[in-house]
Amino acid sequence: MTLMPGEDEISDNPVWQSLTGRHARFAESHGRAVRFQPEVSPFSAVEDWTDERAWADLAELAGPETGVVVAGVGLVLPTGWEVSWHGEGLQLVDAAVDAADDAEAVTLTADDVPEMLDLVARTDPGPFAPRTVELGTYLGIRRDGALVAMAGERMRVPGLTEISAVCTDPAHRGQGLANRLVRAVAAGIRHRGETPFLHVAGHNINAIRLYESMGFKVRTSTTFASIRTPAASA
Repeated sequence: MTLMPGEDEISDNPVWQSLTGRHARFAESHGRAVRFQPEVSPFSAVEDWTDERAWADLAELAGPETGVVVAGVGLVLPTGWEVSWHGEGLQLVDAAVDAADDAEAVTLTADDVPEMLDLVARTDPGPFAPRTVELGTYLGIRRDGALVAMAGERMRVPGLTEISAVCTDPAHRGQGLANRLVRAVAAGIRHRGETPFLHVAGHNINAIRLYESMGFKVRTSTTFASIRTPAASA
């Protein structure tokens, strides 16, 4: 898929850009490879997907026979690594989102992590770890005291911040809660003079249509994969 006209490639490798830039405090690194501290996020990256030496650096950083999650545009998986899961997705960027603060949305903190993890376990919006909340602002909506929907900020690259962990309790879907929270998170990003972007699975047609209706525009296709480092003898 072709990039939107006039856009650069700054968000083609968002994990690398985030961990070597604004999220460097959460990084563990070795040579040309980086990863988030495991309690923050499972994502890892190398500087150049085509560089076998960089993949060797990541194997040494992670350790033998260890699972890592990678994501990016033009991702080239290394030889000798076991692929546990591989999927195609889309990266969308704010083109005309009607971003707006939401009076019902509350800022979630470390105290809310048990509820956030429970909601993630029941809705599967993607990877979320005990310290993911530290990556940026996470907003939630409560009903009768219980957390029923949330969305927040994950990767942060120059000029852009990713919206992630968008999920709603099944019993509260159809009320537009996710839409409201995405617009509220987008408003916070816009207030900083940055542009919101997000990722969605390529097969999730309903989500793609929802985000496009909100004013996001597909920038490019991207790849997600869970892979396992080779054994030490390899």
